[in-house]
Amino acid sequence: ENSNTRRHLCEFTGLDLEMPIRWHYGEVIDVVHMVLFKMCKGIEAEYHNVLEAVRSMYPSEVPLVPEEPCVVHWEDMNEMLAGEGIEREPLADLSTEEERMLGKLLRERYETDLFFLDRYPSVVRPFYTMPCKDNSLLSNSFDVIFRGQEIGSGAQRCHDPKVLQDRCVALGVPTGPLQAYIDSFRHGVSPHGGVGLGLERIVQM
Repeated sequence: ENSNTRRHLCEFTGLDLEMPIRWHYGEVIDVVHMVLFKMCKGIEAEYHNVLEAVRSMYPSEVPLVPEEPCVVHWEDMNEMLAGEGIEREPLADLSTEEERMLGKLLRERYETDLFFLDRYPSVVRPFYTMPCKDNSLLSNSFDVIFRGQEIGSGAQRCHDPKVLQDRCVALGVPTGPLQAYIDSFRHGVSPHGGVGLGLERIVQM
């Protein structure tokens, strides 16, 4: 693994949540945004003196985080980058440079340092990610991007055993070792989703 980068650690602290979904996986985005919004606002309010001392040595700006989540669809993201002269494969994962450029564009256009890039291509997501109903090439998943860097990934999980098996076949994932996992959904489970956030990346950004 090429882990000798500023984005990787030998150990990290993961902040994970899973929750039921009533209507749409955007409910997960709403919860994640609320957590990060309150985290940023709370730190600025409660630790103002500490931040002032830190910023006197390591200058930084107060994060721009609006009250409502900023959500950018994958298709719109491709258009935004094309408008900046960046040609890319429509279903390829984002590069580090493209993430940074997107962070810059969203800050300029929507005055936010935090946004959610959703409808990620199915091919770059795990087998248990729910495909979009209107386009099976895309999925009900998202990345959380803060100041031009991904700080987490989330998605609606496949709760339908047939969809789960079809995803495994499409991605070449052997179903044998997963049979107990797949069968567990035959007893019925509510639609659900979640997110994994990297604490050190949040602190860094």
